[in-house]
Amino acid sequence: MSTAAQLLKQHLLQRQFQGVTHIAVRPEAFDKLGMLGRKPVTREMPEAPKPIAVESAPAARAILDNPPPETKKAGLIEVAGSTIEEKLAALRALAETWEPARAMNSLRRTMVFAVGDPHAKLMFVGEAPGAEEEKLREPFVGPAGQKLTAIIKAMGLDRPQVYISNICKFRPAMDNQGSGNRKPTVEEMHACLPFVLTEIDLIKPQVIVALGATAAEGLGIPGSVGSLRGRFHLTSGIPTMVTYHPSYLLREEKMGDGIRAKRQVWEDMLQVMEKLGLPISEKQRGYFKGK
Repeated sequence: MSTAAQLLKQHLLQRQFQGVTHIAVRPEAFDKLGMLGRKPVTREMPEAPKPIAVESAPAARAILDNPPPETKKAGLIEVAGSTIEEKLAALRALAETWEPARAMNSLRRTMVFAVGDPHAKLMFVGEAPGAEEEKLREPFVGPAGQKLTAIIKAMGLDRPQVYISNICKFRPAMDNQGSGNRKPTVEEMHACLPFVLTEIDLIKPQVIVALGATAAEGLGIPGSVGSLRGRFHLTSGIPTMVTYHPSYLLREEKMGDGIRAKRQVWEDMLQVMEKLGLPISEKQRGYFKGK
């Protein structure tokens, strides 16, 4: 493959992850790429640039409220089973040897799937497992997980009542890693994204909470947490609140600004509780007031 064609392929893959389904290419570009013989998928006018079709990306579904029926299932994994529990078990087994993730060689080998109630009304999505999560093969069990559990309890729920997953099912690898972690790349998220989208499709939660900017980006909601939080977005038609990752709260506490960050997260969770129709006491509404 020529260098130009390689660059084009890389560009198309990046645009696909962003949810773009078509791009315009001028006829002379086909001469350079040796693609004149390729039949375009659509053409509005003979003089119009020839579009190259790009299959609808899984992330494209995340920002659509009511996607067309023909694209609604795009990017999902078909699994056998008569119940949600059976289908999630089959999905977990498939994730263990998922070749798109294994072939990257930038993710570690231990798969960390998800935990919680398959019939949950509330689903939390993080970015990737860390050292503790990899060891116990369960998401959010380290210090950040303990902080998340405290948030869930403050909402009047128990951890087993919600569903907790990650955009990336494997811990991103690093040189001399030890207990160190890094956020997954776009390519690493893209390799695992069909799993979390299938989980969402099976569980059909009433509300999703994206923990951190990486989780939000993976769900097709790009931007900083500061610009996204405080209002609902849509993931496959499901109201999605973007808020700070529990690890961010831990860092802010160490730096002496933990109250501000915790207040903002709690404001987001109050909106989630209202959306779910959960009872909210005056004590809960009063958390962090005057602080």
